[in-house]
Amino acid sequence: MIKVSVMYPNGKDVTFDSDYYTNSHLPMIVEALGDALKGLELDLGLASRVPGEPAPYVAIAHLKFDSVVSFQESFGPHGETFAADIKNYSNVEGVLQISELVTF
Repeated sequence: MIKVSVMYPNGKDVTFDSDYYTNSHLPMIVEALGDALKGLELDLGLASRVPGEPAPYVAIAHLKFDSVVSFQESFGPHGETFAADIKNYSNVEGVLQISELVTF
């Protein structure tokens, strides 16, 4: 199992419409990826470890897939559509990381 994390950096001039992202963008992704998507979680940043400082990321979406190949085959055909929607919820592009999930 792998996890694809899309992390939206926070900053002074960053805008992020969590309502649009939650109710429009993510449902579009869920529908497009179909059964290849095994799970989805959204973290909305509240704070950092230093009191009074903002969270380093305004939002992080975690998408789970069986494998990197499964992610690439399901996500690839829709990448341009997903990217074109960014302007509707943020002025910052997400940083993507693919991780292997290790359970204890």
